[in-house]
Amino acid sequence: MRSILFLLFAVCAMVSCHRDRPQCTEFWHTSGIDSVAFRQQHHFWKNFNFVATDSIPLEASLPGEVASIFVPDSAILETDDQVVVTDIAIVPADAEDSVWVMVARDQMTMGWVHEQTLLERAVPDNGVSRFIHHFSDSRILLFLSCLCLAFILFIVQRFRREHFLIVHFNDIRSFYPTLLCLCMSGLAAFYGSIQNFQPEVWKEFFFYPTLNPFGQPRVIMLFLIGVWALLVIFIAVVDDIRKQPDVVNGVSYMISLCGVCMSLYLFFSVSVQYYIGYPLLLLYWAFALHRHLRHNTAPYVCGACGAPLHTLGKCPNCGSINE
Repeated sequence: MRSILFLLFAVCAMVSCHRDRPQCTEFWHTSGIDSVAFRQQHHFWKNFNFVATDSIPLEASLPGEVASIFVPDSAILETDDQVVVTDIAIVPADAEDSVWVMVARDQMTMGWVHEQTLLERAVPDNGVSRFIHHFSDSRILLFLSCLCLAFILFIVQRFRREHFLIVHFNDIRSFYPTLLCLCMSGLAAFYGSIQNFQPEVWKEFFFYPTLNPFGQPRVIMLFLIGVWALLVIFIAVVDDIRKQPDVVNGVSYMISLCGVCMSLYLFFSVSVQYYIGYPLLLLYWAFALHRHLRHNTAPYVCGACGAPLHTLGKCPNCGSINE
């Protein structure tokens, strides 16, 4: 348990680390733009750092203008290139996207790009934003959906053929796995609700993420408290499973529990955006609590092996008769 807490502290320390980014003090077109209004609406301004997640073509000048900087006619940013916003311009005549952003990787690689293209192919240059982007990527979600479907089919086959530990059906004697599933499903529904009803609040958090829940908007504060609660419950689950006598069953149970949690996240984070997720979430909570109270709270104990018994009679674990 002490080693787990030390690992958690180390992760938090690494996340909180900060390193200097390249800064730019020059300005050109931004002199005619209200910086406060632009910052509130677009969530970034000059000197903001991005990292490319795909190749980004850059133009040496704005439409209809001659290049004011000595760079090639065009340049291409590669994946994982770190860039800084050096200038912003509004081009009303551009029907595709009137907002243009100048970004620079170095003194020889800089240029203009549509804001929409930049936001589609780059993310804020910090660890939390990168994690959110990769975890929410459509290709990752498709892969996880296929993986969860394969996991469900595997669990059904194993459960039909032999004794297999899994939460809600053949659970260990602990409330923490059920609590973890309850917290994961609720947090997934809350995450989907934020994106559905307050997308700008989530976008602001995406651009300026933090792990500190205090001083944040109420919905973000509640979300971060839920994330920390999920992490604490997960540590408690690992500690309970570590005490199980059969290490192999403990490992397989942990894998199945992670699969169930991932399935809950994928289902409820999407279903609440169509409103059907809310009644289903209440039904799932009722089902999970009912299964736990029915199978993990036993009024009797076997006199031979100590296994919990719901009724007197033959022990399902050792076969002894209890009267």
